[in-house]
Amino acid sequence: MHAFSDSTTATPAAVPVPPSLSLPVIEAAFPRQLHPYWPRLQEKTRTWLLQKRLMPPDKVEDHADGLCYTDLMAGYYMGAPDDVLQAIADYSAWFFVWDDRHDRDIVHHRPEAWRRLELRLHAALESPEEHLHHEDPLVAGLADSVGRLYSFLPGTWNARFARHFHAVIEAYDQEFHNRTEGRIPTVEEYLELRRLTFAHAIWTDLLEPSAGMELPDPVRNHPAYRRAALLSQDFAAWYNDLCSFPKEIAGDEVHNLGISLITHKGLTLEETVTEVRRRVEDCVSDFLVAEREAREFADSLADGTRHGKELATAVRACVGNMRNWFSSVYWFHHESGRYRVESWDDRSTPPYVDNEAAGEL
Repeated sequence: MHAFSDSTTATPAAVPVPPSLSLPVIEAAFPRQLHPYWPRLQEKTRTWLLQKRLMPPDKVEDHADGLCYTDLMAGYYMGAPDDVLQAIADYSAWFFVWDDRHDRDIVHHRPEAWRRLELRLHAALESPEEHLHHEDPLVAGLADSVGRLYSFLPGTWNARFARHFHAVIEAYDQEFHNRTEGRIPTVEEYLELRRLTFAHAIWTDLLEPSAGMELPDPVRNHPAYRRAALLSQDFAAWYNDLCSFPKEIAGDEVHNLGISLITHKGLTLEETVTEVRRRVEDCVSDFLVAEREAREFADSLADGTRHGKELATAVRACVGNMRNWFSSVYWFHHESGRYRVESWDDRSTPPYVDNEAAGEL
């Protein structure tokens, strides 16, 4: 199902894209798609956020749809069974809420609350069934969403997903310390850390249940597949940094590629925007090459056997969704209320967060 390139929401007017953020190649060469389950997905994730107490009812009512979390996932994991997409979308919404809690724990100087949450998330990831009714909604929400994700593929995939997400939690802890200490990482340090805080491996792992198959290690680790996956995720991370630059400067952040470039490379604000944009554009052009190589690799897997045919089909589906990530991420950043800093009463305090309740359990 093709979606209009201006919006996946009910808003009929085209979403304006500032010239500094406009990428004509995405708008022209990466047609946007939307999973046909999306309307139901949006409704059920909204209900899930309420049931799991992850956002107060007034915040859900006022902001959930406008944040476009389900739009992002529905534009990425095309072909996923409805129950798989629902679990992914709920997990993604949880991830954004967790990111907001992490931010508020930093802003409000709550290191003990963060440390407590960090340990609980590690535990819930290992034994979700034991944390489904945890007093902290974030812990229970992770347990619920991850427990569902664990039901689709074998235990080897579950163990890999858990390993990758443990690393993400540790990276968030590193970011917590960097921000509370006012430490701006070098560009090289930031590039490495960003691939973890953006959860590159997680979103790539989730391509597999969407395609209905756990990919063998030699396939996942093949240079053609790995390069296409990495470029799709790097694009998202650097484009996010470009779009969130004003928001993060307003919030005295230290974690943004632009901030590292200004601090450690001595770039001006204008030079920084140009450099981050260059990196974003390079991801797009390099992906087009990598995509072709990954598709050729997928074709080579069809060796005449039934397994070979199924494997080739799954890899093609995964690579096709890597392509979808570009358009989904691009339009998400111009539709979602997360990045409309100019409309906030307080440029450093997102209107969709609950400052009072966050992190107090």
